[in-house]
Amino acid sequence: MTDEQNPLMDYLTKRPVRTGGVLALGNFDGVHLGHCKIIAAAHKEAKRLKCEAHALTFDPHPYAMFHKEGGPFLLTPPSMKNRLLIEAGADHVTTIHFTKAFADKTPDAFIHDVLIEGCAVKHVVVGFDFVFGHGRGGNREGLRRCLEPQGIGVTEVPPFRDETGEVISSSRIRAALRHGNVDQARALLGRPFSIEGEIQSGDQMGRTIDFPTANIELGEIVRPLYGVYAIYARAVATTQWYAGVANIGVRPSASTHNELLEFHLFDFDRSLYGDAWEVQLCHYLRPEKAFPTMVALKQQIQADVGEARRLFALTAHHDNNG
Repeated sequence: MTDEQNPLMDYLTKRPVRTGGVLALGNFDGVHLGHCKIIAAAHKEAKRLKCEAHALTFDPHPYAMFHKEGGPFLLTPPSMKNRLLIEAGADHVTTIHFTKAFADKTPDAFIHDVLIEGCAVKHVVVGFDFVFGHGRGGNREGLRRCLEPQGIGVTEVPPFRDETGEVISSSRIRAALRHGNVDQARALLGRPFSIEGEIQSGDQMGRTIDFPTANIELGEIVRPLYGVYAIYARAVATTQWYAGVANIGVRPSASTHNELLEFHLFDFDRSLYGDAWEVQLCHYLRPEKAFPTMVALKQQIQADVGEARRLFALTAHHDNNG
């Protein structure tokens, strides 16, 4: 099947999906250590079959369609998720637009229209809990029943557990973040949790107290526990990281109270506006709170900066001696 004949288009790139490879299926929100095992299995199978490893995922996340009252919950927006899947070993990522019509496809229709006709798969790799199709009626057994008679293999990756024996999952990571437990989130993700977005113009309040800040709107990203964090940040187009501090919340000392990630970088004096930045949450420092005066706010930020620098120095010492 040529790209011109392919009935599926990538929702994000508007290009025909890549065909004829090994396909890893899943939502992959967070691209955590368990997801990386699935991508690694697809990469291994693709090497055996001498083809490419593709990841197929969905946007918006199906959960958003069926649980509209749940509030923001995403760990990774699509652009970040795609980049992380490539870093994990996928040669290409296809994003399907998850609509009501798509959700209503029967499991057999999904297999035929998407996997066989759309992607011309050679092999499929899924996690132990992958379900699909109308009413979540499709599972690994259904994939095998439909695909294996056509010579298309199915690999099921068993649950990946942490050192406590619990299965690593996106829901556990969300729970850790909502409690400010960035260490647990890091352990489950295999990297610090990041928030990514374009820098938005703000009220410039930080400049008046010698702590210029940049703002990122949280959008559909899960809300970590409101408060102040020690961070590392970088422009997405670069590899240079900068240490700093960030406040996540509604900024009770400011004139507006919309939810933001507001961050200040140490020893950095260039404009950030208009660029996309990635901000890693490294340490939770304290809860968000209001201050009676700008002097009190400045004193607290100075203390936060000092504590963040101390923690980063300890981390560097541990890394150098570990």
